[in-house]
Amino acid sequence: MIELIFTKMHGLGNDFVVVDDLFASATSGYELNSSDAQKICDRRFGVGADQILWLRPALSQFCDARMEILNADGSIAEMCGNGIRAIALYLKTHGLVKKEEYSIETLAGVMRVQILGDEVRVNMGAPTFPFSGFHAEKIEAADRVFEFYDVNMGNPHAVVFLDEVDSFPLEVYGPILEKHARFPKRTNVEFVQVLSPHSIRVRVWERGAGVTLACGTGACAAAVATLASGRGEGEIEVFLPGGRLKISWEGGSQSVLMQGSAAEVYHGVYRLLTP
Repeated sequence: MIELIFTKMHGLGNDFVVVDDLFASATSGYELNSSDAQKICDRRFGVGADQILWLRPALSQFCDARMEILNADGSIAEMCGNGIRAIALYLKTHGLVKKEEYSIETLAGVMRVQILGDEVRVNMGAPTFPFSGFHAEKIEAADRVFEFYDVNMGNPHAVVFLDEVDSFPLEVYGPILEKHARFPKRTNVEFVQVLSPHSIRVRVWERGAGVTLACGTGACAAAVATLASGRGEGEIEVFLPGGRLKISWEGGSQSVLMQGSAAEVYHGVYRLLTP
């Protein structure tokens, strides 16, 4: 049995179990697996979380740490925008970095993070548009046909614009679109309502986690689709059920910048039964 030391954190209600394994002290060298993630993230029998953020030593000497992500269903995620802000805050508040700007490795590449008071700004890199650039596609899900934009922010996103999102049955269409044959690796799905040229409302069905109160990469993908489709301009304020993010992107191969808050909730020990 391993007594897994963890910190519970969240970014706009998108909640995480953070395992600080920078010095192999949290797991004593044990490798967390899919089954472990499902047990830990279970909201009735475990700690409860959308994802596990596993903080490990960087592979590159030019980076300060590495973030690995296990979803609540045990699958691996390449990147998490809310999670990277939580990890950035954790590194700073626990004295693991002494500077205001630093680099974190992810499966989606190296992310540059900057502490700005009680918020974190993240250089999320440039978006990419699979299948021959940015354009609208149609997709059928149950009794509806949706128009969506395929945007990759280190992980895949399908962005759907609707006239109104608050009453939309996310739980019905989200899982169908996530696992649609069009997306061989599954996808995150963002349902977006344009409020003004500078603001949007977004609800998210997150790959491997279901309905979440916020998704950082999803907010970025939604803002990029809003700007690239001519529905918005300048900095975009993204309103999610859990709070607000500010997203800016100058187009083309320019990086997307995301800014928002994160918070530490509590510390604990989870007794992990190992084979």
